[in-house]
Amino acid sequence: MEASKVNQLKLFIQQCDSNPALLQDPALKFFRDYLEKLGAKLPASAYGKGESAKKTEAKDSFVDESDDDMPELEEQFGPSSTSPKVPEETASDDEVVESEVELDNEGVIEPDNDPPQKMGDPSIEVTDEKRDEAQTAKSKAMEAMADGDLDEAVNHLTEAIECNPTSAIIYATRASVFVKMKKPNAAIRDANAAIKINPDSAKGYKWRGMARAMLGHWEEAAKDLHLASRLDYDEEISAVLKKVEPNVHKIEDHHRKYERLRREKDERKKERERQRRRAEAQAAYEKAKKQEKASTCKPCGATGGCSGGMPGGFPGGMPAGGMPGGFPGGMPAGGMPGGFPGGMPAGGMPGGFPGGMPGDVDMSKILNDPELMAAFSDPDVMTALQDVMKNPANLAKYQANPKIAPVIAKMMGKFAGK
Repeated sequence: MEASKVNQLKLFIQQCDSNPALLQDPALKFFRDYLEKLGAKLPASAYGKGESAKKTEAKDSFVDESDDDMPELEEQFGPSSTSPKVPEETASDDEVVESEVELDNEGVIEPDNDPPQKMGDPSIEVTDEKRDEAQTAKSKAMEAMADGDLDEAVNHLTEAIECNPTSAIIYATRASVFVKMKKPNAAIRDANAAIKINPDSAKGYKWRGMARAMLGHWEEAAKDLHLASRLDYDEEISAVLKKVEPNVHKIEDHHRKYERLRREKDERKKERERQRRRAEAQAAYEKAKKQEKASTCKPCGATGGCSGGMPGGFPGGMPAGGMPGGFPGGMPAGGMPGGFPGGMPAGGMPGGFPGGMPGDVDMSKILNDPELMAAFSDPDVMTALQDVMKNPANLAKYQANPKIAPVIAKMMGKFAGK
């Protein structure tokens, strides 16, 4: 269980301990019943009006169960009570929803939605005469700014830009006027133009950073202001950064927190999947064990069942009177045709193969003979034995076979009681 949930449970228990009347809540009746089932004695204040403690017997809490009481292998191998259970999803596993970050938004204004200001045509050729005109217009703009006439300053700077659209400093100067006029979007457009002309324009980054701070774009503002400070430090940038950076730190902490929560959620999901797979594997293993137990032959202990005959394909034993198809009177003394010394006992191969075994033949001698049991698993041996079953005269076919002949000879020795 997560540490946070354990702490919540501990706090709840402490509250119940100090105020048992909390347990009168009908929603907590299940918890009260659980405590009583464990033998807990609750104070009278834990019960509502008309309620009292239940009398329970200890033996009801613990039930002795054994495999003998289980119904028919749990209704054909149903899930075991000891099988691992897959943890269920809880409310904490829901989608992580980010809360709002508490920021200091003092000084943040609504964005300006004025039509874009006039920009210069970068394709025109700028002559020395045009540069001089642009410088004259810029000087007039500075005088208007000194007089506090910001609109007039914008007009003169616009004239300067039209005369020399390749000057980053004129665009940056007009951006500074727009910042003073609290028109951050207009300032950002001019700052972008200045940075496009000169990627190292300290004034372009400075005024764009200040405009972004006015809009509450704290992370972007901090990036621009830090870059401007590295290019050309001034006190105004430092003062704005003191307001911007605390908000940036809060945002970064917020992002880290929710990234961690999302990672933890993913880990819980992966762990549930791992436990689900383990539970499925355990259930499959238990089911296989039960199936093996159900199919084990109790008389002989063989797995997979047995029907009284030889393993591998001789169900039922051998019929009395010899192998089907021949040798009712046995084989001539001295051995099988062409070899197989020792002959067969009179009356043919005792019991034959598929039918029944005479009482004087101990089947365990065959089942407990590792060489015969290994031979029975060989497809060639079993094919040969089945061939002989169909027609005993086919014994001659295998008299020189080094794999088949010894097996048949050994089997005959077992039937003869050797």
